[in-house]
Amino acid sequence: MGLTRGCSKTGCARPAVATLTYAYADRAVVVGPLATYAEPHTYDLCLEHAERMTAPRGWEVVRVGGEFPEPALAADDLLALADAVREAGRPRTSRPADPRTVSRGQANAEAESGAVESGRRGHLRILKDS
Repeated sequence: MGLTRGCSKTGCARPAVATLTYAYADRAVVVGPLATYAEPHTYDLCLEHAERMTAPRGWEVVRVGGEFPEPALAADDLLALADAVREAGRPRTSRPADPRTVSRGQANAEAESGAVESGRRGHLRILKDS
């Protein structure tokens, strides 16, 4: 699995370089630089699909930013990823668990992290920092 986001078009495996958003009130399709985070109701596009994007009849395509450079990971991103992998691989030096109270799967991971559930909203849970 790569570290870059892929094109949202079905069957396209190229990396995304632009983000498409619909501005319904203005009847416009806005294609701009790749958003920092993937958000609902936006679509990531590769260079080919970003350049060839057309709008429905009566709408216009607004291109923001001109060219779309290939996304690159900064050295800080790679170091943070490497640190996270190292941290996950370190053996825990906590007290031995009582076999009668060891939970499994995600519940076990949450118990070891010290996370405490403080509420729910639909299918989401709110966790307090310890």
